[in-house]
Amino acid sequence: MRVSADQFIARPPKQLAPLYTVHGAEPLLVLEAAETLRALAREHGYVDREVHTVEPGFDWSAMLMAGASLSLFASQRLMEIRIPTGKPGIEGGKALEAFTQKLPDDTVTLVVLPEIDWQGQKAKWFSALALAGTMIEGRAISRAELPAFLAARFKLQNQTAMPDALDFLADQTEGNLLAAVQEVRKLALLAPTGDVSLDTMKDCVLDVSRFHPGQLAEAVHEGDVARLERIVTGLKAEGEPLPLILWQLANECRLMLRVKGVTKGGRPMHPSQEARLARTVRRHTAQSLKAALMQAARVDRMVKGLDGGDPWLGLLQLALLMSGQAMLREAA
Repeated sequence: MRVSADQFIARPPKQLAPLYTVHGAEPLLVLEAAETLRALAREHGYVDREVHTVEPGFDWSAMLMAGASLSLFASQRLMEIRIPTGKPGIEGGKALEAFTQKLPDDTVTLVVLPEIDWQGQKAKWFSALALAGTMIEGRAISRAELPAFLAARFKLQNQTAMPDALDFLADQTEGNLLAAVQEVRKLALLAPTGDVSLDTMKDCVLDVSRFHPGQLAEAVHEGDVARLERIVTGLKAEGEPLPLILWQLANECRLMLRVKGVTKGGRPMHPSQEARLARTVRRHTAQSLKAALMQAARVDRMVKGLDGGDPWLGLLQLALLMSGQAMLREAA
């Protein structure tokens, strides 16, 4: 069984299963889902808690033996297996598979993982966890999904907000979900129960948005010019390394050329990745994609001091070209 962290938090199960695995790209949702399960376990009488953190040299056989034995002082327990790297290794993978074949009695097991990519999810140990229990994913919340996420959080504290207010809050907290949730909770104290207006949002909410390079590629595919400008400005202010951002955009451009059929070869793409690129590629000709790649080369020369101009402005121009927007901002 697979559920999202939001679903699990909002509608926790009435009866506990013997095994839960929590993973995902959004640490806050992973943390909240795990804490929800811990609280449920306590309510159901699982008062003993045993934690195994997988580190270099971890003894998997000892973990299996611990799973087979129960505390003398408690009849029910919560057993946590934390794998911070998300990579148990060959021995650990086999141990997890064996563990799922005979889950311990009177025990709820919680396996906590970071984000596992689509290739990692094909591993035998991950599939075994998914088949034997409930898989809870705390996936990243995109900008497009953020207003609905915030609205659901307001509803939990008997508040509502109009779309313009939710959009404002989303813009102020994008890329920083923990801060977004904290701002919602703060508004429960500062604003009365009921509707939270845009003016109230502007008076009470701080700009705590944070951006990472992956969000720039996401905005490119959305074709949102205002968001592109906001992200590039934010990345510059946060001191993100421009060469790394440029490499990611240039690589995305090369993948778009492959989807367009202009180039061939390269590593296989996941179907979802290819579908995402295909939507953007429809806004392009082969010539416009080649022009974007040439712009990437020009920005690279700017970064190295071999060409004049502002490399951050050049990066914004590259993002605009890749998004399929006709306009190209000229340097001031």
